[in-house]
Parts: sequence; C-alpha cells; structure tokens
Amino acid sequence: METSRPTLDQIGVFLAIVEAGSFTAAARKLNRATSVISYAVANLEAQLGVSLFERAGARRPRLTEAGRAILSDSRGIALALSGLVAKARGLTQGLEAEVSLVVDVMLPAKRLVRALDEFRNKFPTVALRLRVEALGAVTQAVTEGLAAFGISGPLPIESDAITRGPAGSIKLIPVAAPEHPLAGQGKISAALLRDHVQLVLTDRSALTQGRDFGVLAVRSWRLADLGAKHALLLAGLGWGNMPKWVVSDDIKRGRLVRLAIESDGELVYHFHSLYRSDAPPGPAAYWLMERLSQS
Repeated sequence: METSRPTLDQIGVFLAIVEAGSFTAAARKLNRATSVISYAVANLEAQLGVSLFERAGARRPRLTEAGRAILSDSRGIALALSGLVAKARGLTQGLEAEVSLVVDVMLPAKRLVRALDEFRNKFPTVALRLRVEALGAVTQAVTEGLAAFGISGPLPIESDAITRGPAGSIKLIPVAAPEHPLAGQGKISAALLRDHVQLVLTDRSALTQGRDFGVLAVRSWRLADLGAKHALLLAGLGWGNMPKWVVSDDIKRGRLVRLAIESDGELVYHFHSLYRSDAPPGPAAYWLMERLSQS
C-alpha cells in the first residue's frame, strides 16, 4: 500500500514552527489551534518516517538532525511555490505599471543607456525607477523589495531566497595621475604599491562589510562614490583600480596613466542578475533584466 505524500500545508506548518520558535507561536502566526499544528507535524513525521523535533525535556522544540537536514529542502519547496504563484500572477495581470531596478555603479553606461532606450520603445506605458549602488547595496535593495531586480557585481553570498544569473563582466585597470610618484615607474612591485595611498570603492550596505576587491595597499582611502574616486585620481591624491570604460578617454588624453604592476593582469569584475525567488520580475522587468545581462 502506497503511503500518502507530505502536503504543502504540512511543510508550511513545519517552517512556521521553525521560524516562530514554538508550536503555540506557529499556531498564532497561522491563526490555527495548537492541536491542529501538532497534528499536522505528527502526520508529516509519520509520512517521512523521521522525527523532526526533539520535544522531551525541551522548553522549546529543537530540530533533530533529520529536521535540520529537511529544513533546507522545505524552504526550497516553499520558495518555489511562492515563485510559481508570483509568476502566474504576473502573467494574468499583464504588464507592470512601473519597473524598479538597481544596478551596480560599475555597469557600463553605454550598456545601460542602450537597454533603457530599447525598453522605452518596447514598453512605452511602463514607468521606470532606477537606482545605482555599489557592491552589496545592490543585493540589499533587491532583498528589501526596493527593486524588482538588480544587476550586481561579484558578491560571494549564496541564498535560496535570491535567484542569480550571469550578466557579463568588465575589466578593471590600475591608474594614477601623470604627476603621481607611481606614474613614472616601470614595473611596479607589490611592495612599492603598499607605500602609496590606494583609493578604494566601499560599500554602503552591511552585506560585504569588511570585504575588499583588489586592495593591495596598506593605506587606503574609502569612498562610496565612483565619481568621487575618479575625481581624486585625476587630482593625483592616490592610485586605484577603475573600470576600463570609465578611464579609457582619460588615458588617451593623458589625464591618467595606466600603471604596470608586476605579476598582476587586469582584474575582472563579474556581474550577476538577481531577484527575489519569491517575487520574480514581471514581463517588462524580466525583458529588461535579460537585456542588461547581455554583455
């Protein structure tokens, strides 16, 4: 005789207990009787053939080893269901009234402008709300629901709550003003670099606090704005890595020089598209996300 399979409701009850911390709190959260919550979990445990919570001698239910193993899969199922419902809602409701997005400050301006120009022509009735952030602030805006999707730089944070995809890359090159002491050097050693102030783009969010990208100097000035970093480089107040597309014209006109650093090639800055798994972009936002992801 085939045993019955767990239901989505039972999985939802299991997750509610974990998040609320007790059967009673889960009952309040789901507006059900505590006995109904206990019955749902007992049935789920019987169907799975394992105990999910340690109840004896514990003031609050603690997950068993089996419960901890099943927790991740249960969250994945719940997120997938939320995504399915959100996607179906988007299909039935048609185009969004407004698309909100957040992009990394390093994203090439030409790519952004070209995609937005095509978006304007393809979706003339859809309003647009654009934010430009650095590093972890892009992901934070998406997770907090301030943007339907984002185009983020490299972020070593994995979460089932976020769906990510590749979105191309750019090259970062070390530069300084012509009058900077490093500008007159040939091959520059790491030891010499450490003696000079490096201008570094920093994060306005807490997601990547304390993490650095391409920082080699002992002394650094931290700036949360790429434009300010560019201005300080032009003024000769330090050296730093900049997107090639930002400084190519400066190098051509002699306002900046490219530094030749020993045993160090061009830094590659990878982009990723991302959105909340429980709230996938609508038709217009999805089209724009795919367009911006094309390098």
